[in-house]
Amino acid sequence: MAQDGNAITGDNAGTRQVRLQWSEKLGYGAGDFGFNLYWTTMASFLAAFYTDVFGISAAAAGTMLFTTKIIDAFTDPAMGAVADRTRSRFGKFRPYLLFAGLPMAGAAVLTFTTPDLDDTGKLVWAYGTYTLMMVMYTILNTPYSALSAVMTSRSQERTTLISIRFLFAFSGGAFVNYYTLPLVAFFGDGDPTRGWQLTMTLYGLAAAIIFFVAFASTRERIAPPPAQRTNPLEDIRDLSGNRPWLILFVLAMVIMITITMRAGSAYYYFTYYLERADLLPAYLLCQMLAYAAGAVLAPALTRYVDKAKLLMILMGIVGGASILFFFVPKDMLWAIFALNILISLALGPKSPLTWSMYADTADYNEWKTGRRATAMTFSAATFAQKLGGSLGSAAMLWVLATIGYVANEAQSGASETGIALLQTVIPGLFALAAVLVTRHYRLTGTELADIQEALDRGERA
Repeated sequence: MAQDGNAITGDNAGTRQVRLQWSEKLGYGAGDFGFNLYWTTMASFLAAFYTDVFGISAAAAGTMLFTTKIIDAFTDPAMGAVADRTRSRFGKFRPYLLFAGLPMAGAAVLTFTTPDLDDTGKLVWAYGTYTLMMVMYTILNTPYSALSAVMTSRSQERTTLISIRFLFAFSGGAFVNYYTLPLVAFFGDGDPTRGWQLTMTLYGLAAAIIFFVAFASTRERIAPPPAQRTNPLEDIRDLSGNRPWLILFVLAMVIMITITMRAGSAYYYFTYYLERADLLPAYLLCQMLAYAAGAVLAPALTRYVDKAKLLMILMGIVGGASILFFFVPKDMLWAIFALNILISLALGPKSPLTWSMYADTADYNEWKTGRRATAMTFSAATFAQKLGGSLGSAAMLWVLATIGYVANEAQSGASETGIALLQTVIPGLFALAAVLVTRHYRLTGTELADIQEALDRGERA
């Protein structure tokens, strides 16, 4: 594998087990601040943008968000295959951070542009631009996620690295949730369509700069076995036989439904249920800060509790607290904010835990088959994340359509109850489902340590 002067080639214990410098950890982590300028905007505001600004119905928007995932089912593994087979002086995964940032920005601006079209034309525009944005997101995010698995093979170092990544991710999310609507109002000056377009232009340029920083700060150290010759179908077949990875795929999808439904329904909950839209930025800011605090705690928690067991405990807390949330009176704002912080704090470690576990499953796959397909492993993980996010948003919009939601108007009693359920009980039930899924994950503790030591010695199953 040819790389630049900052990279290391080879596949031995000296390079695999390296302890990462803080500059490299921070440089890598900063990349997810850039990604969340897009992801959090989509999770928190895209549904509301489509229904209340762009002007398409909740049912049509929900169907669009769901059906476009069919394309991701092909583009995500395709990008994984391409990244795994990339050879450049910059490495396998880092080049995409350098070259794809500006095209991603352009796709996002188009997605949040409102052309003067009839209803059919708007739907066609929404399908086309959203699909383009998600394809560009895949081209950038799949290599970025895979990069964490080839920087070091130390499990605890990976957990720390991913925790820092998600500290930046949730910080980016906090920035987006707190400042997006004020920026839209500032740039739009009474015209939200113009405000959204200019806000996404700002976010896109900032993200491209951040991706360059991540590119310049990181190094790739773990290469596939030198004699490895595979095709993408073999990679997919390997994953289909990788039980720990299959469990993580389902788990990531279920948890992302929980997170996206909470984030996306918050707009409707504060605007139409509590009738306190002025409190939404503060609510979402508290949510993201609690996510970040939870992510920071993840490395310390995993020193005492196994990753899978910790996830079960945390998701149980999320489920129970979310169901309790439904019974809080509208005027008890302190309790609404307190439960939001508790739920978000429990969800915070989820991302560093599951993404570091994905890196572990890549090691497991190499040990079991003698082949390593790091980007394919993470591309499928990205697909699970996007599928869960889209299912969460789509289900929310379909529920809104079913209960008779009408944009920019006072809601009926049934609509109000449905909106409250979307913010509380429904995501809570998905969180409890995640507990049941996690019970089946077994790649932990001494088994994982033995596998990684065997790989360091060049041994296979």
